[in-house]
This record gives sequence, C-alpha cells and structure tokens, in this order.
Amino acid sequence: MESIELRLRLKEFAIRIIKMVDCMPRTISSDAIARQIIRSGTSPSANYRAALLGKSDKDFLNKLKMVEEELDETLHWLEIIMETEMMKPERLQDLHNECHELLKIIVSTIITMRNKINDKTLW
Repeated sequence: MESIELRLRLKEFAIRIIKMVDCMPRTISSDAIARQIIRSGTSPSANYRAALLGKSDKDFLNKLKMVEEELDETLHWLEIIMETEMMKPERLQDLHNECHELLKIIVSTIITMRNKINDKTLW
C-alpha cells in the first residue's frame, strides 16, 4: 500500500471515530471511554503523517510504533464498547475490522523497516 493511500485511510478512520463518539450515549462510563477512544483513534493519523517526515529510518520506525500502540488501544476501546453494548456491536463491526486491518498493515510495515535497518547494520 502506498504511503499516501495509508495516510488517507488513517485520516478517514479518525473521522469515523469522531462520528462514532458523537453518537455514543451520555453516561459517566461512556463519556470516560469516549475521551479515551477519541484520543487513541485520531492520533494514528497524525502520528503516521509525522512518521512520513521522519529524519531517518529509525525515526520512522519509532513513530510507526506509536501508530501501532494507538491502533491497538483503539481496538481495545472498540471491543469494550461492543461488549458492554454501549452501542450496538453490529454498528461498530466495520469500524473494528478497519482498525484491525490498519493495525496489520502497520505491523507489517514495522517488520519491513526493522529488516531494512538490520540489513544496513550488517554491511
């Protein structure tokens, strides 16, 4: 996947998270979770943009690790929302699937970058 494509996909994911949070019920627990998922669900887009501006392969890799962590946290909050039925699970399944797919792409990119960095150190 091209970096521009992934950048746009992460941005769209952030927009979908924002729209989801705006549809969540207003309870003490959902408000607390909404604040968490709005942060974790929107930061991968910004962090990936920062990664693309990385000054070195190691800098790029470090920023990708932040994207990975935030996507994993977002998966966690989506699962909590679904399992507690704060929102109907079927409404969130596509968003959950997209988060999981984005995470797999980022992990694959991290592995590729680690291999590239390790290959450079062998020479």
